[in-house]
Amino acid sequence: MRNILLLLLLSTQFIWGQKIDYKEGDFIFQNINCGPLCEAINEVTHGYNNINFNHIGMVIEHEGTLQVVEATWPAVCITPLDKFIAKNVEAQYVGRLLPEYQGLILDAKTFSIAQVGLPYDLNYLMDNNKYYCSELIYDAFKSANNDEEVFKLFPMTYRSKKTNEFFPVWLDYFKNMNQEVPEGLPGCNPAGMSLSDKIFIIGAL
Repeated sequence: MRNILLLLLLSTQFIWGQKIDYKEGDFIFQNINCGPLCEAINEVTHGYNNINFNHIGMVIEHEGTLQVVEATWPAVCITPLDKFIAKNVEAQYVGRLLPEYQGLILDAKTFSIAQVGLPYDLNYLMDNNKYYCSELIYDAFKSANNDEEVFKLFPMTYRSKKTNEFFPVWLDYFKNMNQEVPEGLPGCNPAGMSLSDKIFIIGAL
C-alpha cells in the first residue's frame, strides 16, 4: 500500500509538470556552480539518478513565509525560498520525507533555527560546533528522533569516483587547511542524502 501511495505521489508531480507545491520539511538538492570546490564535491559523490548535488537546504515556514534553512558560507542562515532557488545551479530537485518521518519535521526545524549563526564547517568534520550543509540536516533529524539517526553516516571519501585516486583539489584544499585528508571518517553529503530510503524525490525545478 505504501509503495502504491508513493507511486501516485510521484506520478502526480510529474504528470502536472515541474511546479512544486512546497511543504515544510522539503529538501532542495542543488548542484551549485561555485568553482573548483563544488567540482571536487561532485567528483567524489554519487546522487539520485547519477545527478551531481553539492548543496542541500530544508524548506521551513518562518516569519509568515516559506524560507530555507541552510548551512552555507559563512554561517548557518535562513534564506528566502525564491533567493535560494535562484542560486546559480545546474540542477535542482526536491525531496520529501516519507509519511512516517514527517512528524520529526517541527523538532528538526527548531533545532536548525537554533544553529543559525554557527560557522560553516570548512573542515568537513562531525561534532565540531560548525556545520556543512548535509551535516546540519543529519543532526537536526537525529536530534528530533531522540538522538537516533534518521539519515545514515558513511565513511567519507575524497577519492575520484572515476579513478579512485585522491582528487587533486582535495589534496590542495586540506593542505591549505593544515589538516590531514579526513578519508574514511564518518560523514554525509547532499548527493548521498538524495539516495536515502527515508525520502522520495517529487520533482525537478
